Amino acid sequence: MKRFYERTFVAILLALILTISSTSMVFADTNGNNEESINEKFGLPIVVYGEALSAAQKDEVRKLLKVTDTSKVKEITVSGEDLVKYIKGDRHSNMYSSAKITRKDSGEGLIINQVTPENITEVTDEMYANALLTAGIQDAVVDVASPVKVSGHSALVGIYKAYDEGEGATLNLERTEVANEELNLATDLAKKEGLNQDKVSELLTEIKKEIAEQNPATKEELVALIDEKLKTLELSLSPEDRQLLIDLFEKMRDLNINFDNVKSQLENLTQDIQQRIEEAVGDKNFLQKVADFFRDLIESIKSIFA
Repeated sequence: MKRFYERTFVAILLALILTISSTSMVFADTNGNNEESINEKFGLPIVVYGEALSAAQKDEVRKLLKVTDTSKVKEITVSGEDLVKYIKGDRHSNMYSSAKITRKDSGEGLIINQVTPENITEVTDEMYANALLTAGIQDAVVDVASPVKVSGHSALVGIYKAYDEGEGATLNLERTEVANEELNLATDLAKKEGLNQDKVSELLTEIKKEIAEQNPATKEELVALIDEKLKTLELSLSPEDRQLLIDLFEKMRDLNINFDNVKSQLENLTQDIQQRIEEAVGDKNFLQKVADFFRDLIESIKSIFA
């Protein structure tokens, strides 16, 4: 009988807890507390659409970026003129990739969300993050989307424009140009034999981390640092590509870009990249074991009939 009363008491207690939790959720919904709060310091989140989008495609991008109420965001369009302004690009380019940027308080970090990764064919999250940190964008949530397959380069310009349209935000145009050069070099290197997107992202991130640690004062020190990272990561570049890498970081050094300010974000980037590389290596090892098993099985069968 005692056990019966204990079980009854526990059941009643659980029921009360569930009732209180449900009531709290109802009040939260009623008061609208589940809606994301607008940070009045930075203004509304900004959604920037590629100029080449049709009306239907623009509506599709709204859905992808979860824009359900246009009064809760600031909508702008990125054009060929913006390409010229931010990265000295071709004003006649068709721009489809779009972005939503929500600025955050200092220390919250940079978060990249590719909403349509199947349509962004060349630029990874880490490539965007590296370029944006170079451009001076540190604390924000950036969502990138495109209704059609694109390389993803033009989204960077949209992010720059969105950032500039925010409250009290200004970007150094020299830094945005260097950041674009970095993205172009990263995507070009990723296509070379023996390299891939993860390896290139790891290289760029590790060089920046080392610059923050060593603060090379001369070009010779910078070159030695880059060569050491290439050796440590066991990466081989052609003399031409190595020089492009050196030239890129020399420009960053001339602009006095202080990567010490974003060391923690670079560290997080490294961890994400290394985890994905380890997972990829693990997958390859597994596939190799499967291939070896079937090869041995076939050889065994052959020996039976030999």
